[in-house]
Amino acid sequence: MHTHIFPDKISDKAVEAVGSFYGIKMQRKGTSKDLVEDGEKIGATRYLVNSTATKPSQVSSINHFISQEIKTNSRFIGFGSLHPRSENLENDIEEIFDLKLSGIKLHPDFQEFNLDDPITYKMFDMCQGRLPFLIHMGDNRYPYSQPWRLLNVLEKFPKLFVIAAHLGGYTMWASLKTPYLSHPRIYMDTSSSLPFLAPEEAVSIIRKHGVEKVFFGTDYPMWDHAGEFERFMKLPLTDKEKEMILCTNAKRFLLQCHDN
Repeated sequence: MHTHIFPDKISDKAVEAVGSFYGIKMQRKGTSKDLVEDGEKIGATRYLVNSTATKPSQVSSINHFISQEIKTNSRFIGFGSLHPRSENLENDIEEIFDLKLSGIKLHPDFQEFNLDDPITYKMFDMCQGRLPFLIHMGDNRYPYSQPWRLLNVLEKFPKLFVIAAHLGGYTMWASLKTPYLSHPRIYMDTSSSLPFLAPEEAVSIIRKHGVEKVFFGTDYPMWDHAGEFERFMKLPLTDKEKEMILCTNAKRFLLQCHDN
């Protein structure tokens, strides 16, 4: 779960921009070909691929790109992109269904909107009970994706299911509280968290949240699969817990969301 791909012609520029935003040396190329080659090193068989529209004008082209990628690679599960400031929001949402994408990725920090701003309400209302969201959560530098904002959103939209990326709050793990960690409609992935947390800290968050609601994610191309897999396998979890996070939880979640 949680990888990013870009069209070949812009991948170098896109990867450089993400690395600059976070001040991190990106480890891979960001193309679908490189993603599969990198994932095969750890035996990965499925990839949740996405890309973020930083401007409303990018939404349709990104969604068509992701749609084409899942058509040409059966190992890909595609999440589309939306932007709450789009003047064509209803059409954008219906296009995601027409393109048979499996969910929606948001990155409030890149897209510059507060997650619980009223401009998001129409988007969440139209999608709740129909598609899950994968949302970048947390960053001490910005106000947009603070974890408490997600609680506000979920209170207003009772049929909304969300994967809170980066173990619930990038760089904000120490501040995560019980109402957030125990929320029944919040799931989490491990992307861009394990390089920054001690193994015991990561496991504490995972178990407080519920092992059955956590997915393995690499945040490729920020990190490579081998390094993230090695960090994950060193966590003091049981073999059964690791299997759940690596595979069975994601299967169940996607089936559950599309059965609702």
